[in-house]
Amino acid sequence: MSDRITLKGVSATGHHGVLDFEKRDGQTFVVDVVMQVDLAPAGTSDDLTDTVNYAEVAGDIVELIEGEPLDLIEALGDRIAAKVLTRPLVEYVEVTVHKPQAPVGHPFTDVAVTVERARDTPVVVAIGSNLGESLETIQTAVSALWLALDLKSASRVYETTPVGGPAQGTYLNAVVTGTTSLSPQHLLRTLQDIELDHGRERKERWGPRTLDLDLIQYGDPVFDTDVRLSTEALTLPHPRAHERAFVLVPWADADPEATLRVDGTVRRVADLVAEVSREGVALGPDVDLLEDGW
Repeated sequence: MSDRITLKGVSATGHHGVLDFEKRDGQTFVVDVVMQVDLAPAGTSDDLTDTVNYAEVAGDIVELIEGEPLDLIEALGDRIAAKVLTRPLVEYVEVTVHKPQAPVGHPFTDVAVTVERARDTPVVVAIGSNLGESLETIQTAVSALWLALDLKSASRVYETTPVGGPAQGTYLNAVVTGTTSLSPQHLLRTLQDIELDHGRERKERWGPRTLDLDLIQYGDPVFDTDVRLSTEALTLPHPRAHERAFVLVPWADADPEATLRVDGTVRRVADLVAEVSREGVALGPDVDLLEDGW
């Protein structure tokens, strides 16, 4: 993806520098920011919520320039990059901090430091299938997920009885965890593309499907970095994950220390497993998804 938003020349007075007089007197700092953002949704919707509000980004930059004095502009650049990446749609950022009045001691026009940072967010994806060669489908789907995720762990495969919806066959379910540089919305579209590649047809709610990839959680609730989102296209965390044994059991298998935000409270997934019925959830085929799916 090559979509970018560029914000140049944001300036403010700060008190950053190693020398005493720099912290005492202050000087002008100028910042340029290049943000990598998937702009396809905004191009279609013409809606500000589908892009990054660069006026707010500029405000964040000025606040950091005028804020806590630092010795190095490298540190200032790092803090600005970290702040920009808190915006869920930004997947990568390049920050250049200029210090045109730096005490270099020789004629010069500018000194600048550039830092580049990519998003690296933990995510949880649930996988299900009950049409066709379900095990093979899940294995090839895990292979495809490597393109969007740095996979860290995978559960065993479970056989589960369908919950809700029409009469249908038994599912195979699994959960994988990993990290991604993609925004939640970009990751969701990637998961949907993988579903389509595996013959997914959306004909009936909770009906049978060749492949189902659900984004369960984006971020880490322990560190309060989990994204809470409610739109027509995506709700995070998944609103029914906490009551679904076919998600919770494999998730606890993949990550015994996993946590999930439920009604504003961070809960251990293992504790949630103990609160739901495991009837209809049993171990399935003995495969290693990270090995056999690659």
